[in-house]
Amino acid sequence: MKFGLIPINIGMDSLESLVGLAQYAESLDFESLWTFEHVMVPVEYESKYPYSKDGKMGGGSDNPFLDPLIALTAVAAHTKTVRLGTGVNILSQANPLLLAKQAASLDVLSGGRFMLGAGIGWLKEEFDAMGVPFERRGARYDDYLIAMRKVWSGEVVEHQSDFINWSGFQSYPLPKQEGGVPIIIGGHKGKAFERIAKLGDGWFAPTNDAAGLAPLLERLKAACDDAGRDYNSVEITSMWDYKGGLEAVKAFEDIGVSRLIVPLFTLGRDPVAGIGKLSEDIIAKH
Repeated sequence: MKFGLIPINIGMDSLESLVGLAQYAESLDFESLWTFEHVMVPVEYESKYPYSKDGKMGGGSDNPFLDPLIALTAVAAHTKTVRLGTGVNILSQANPLLLAKQAASLDVLSGGRFMLGAGIGWLKEEFDAMGVPFERRGARYDDYLIAMRKVWSGEVVEHQSDFINWSGFQSYPLPKQEGGVPIIIGGHKGKAFERIAKLGDGWFAPTNDAAGLAPLLERLKAACDDAGRDYNSVEITSMWDYKGGLEAVKAFEDIGVSRLIVPLFTLGRDPVAGIGKLSEDIIAKH
């Protein structure tokens, strides 16, 4: 099992605090560090966050929220082995050509350590502020994934669709990782499993325990069967709330999870102390 931490880009008020946390986690053999993304958080919003009972995400509109790619670039420059992931960036509201360039650049500068976690998005107010239609964001997401892989191919790009008109260019540097930056698809609503089976290298599951995740994996297996995809080629990453200790880790392993991402806010008021305890209690004994 691989272990990661999330989010390293929220609540950080200096380069020293960000880099210090990242280097400490790397020294304790954490495999990966992850970010959240919102370009803005409204003071009030009507959109419903799909992964909480009250429809609200944690944190307020005034919480320091570093841009994920800038934060990960800073971490890349001060670490050597820890992998870097977005968990997840909101692809449907981004410019896909710019994001493809940024992702390739970060992968090169990190020595092939970047994973692009990508989601469709749920916060209409943020799309409005970005000047991007909220409607058809699922179709736009699918199209962007296909188009971005063309940018990473090194070939002359040709891609015309309802959302993109690209022709006659190449984009360098190419990602360091063979095949391009791994794309980790987030979420489990709507057509998520169909997208993972057809377009994703992995799945970022917004769950906390193996019992809740197991039935969702059956849906993913069915989607892979329908798409002619080898289910075992999909890397499964799950959130974990640090409850249940090593028994919980084994339960995740038994259903085929490859990586557990622990939210920093579950580790107590002192995240540095919490990271150390997590390493001692789980990683060192696993």
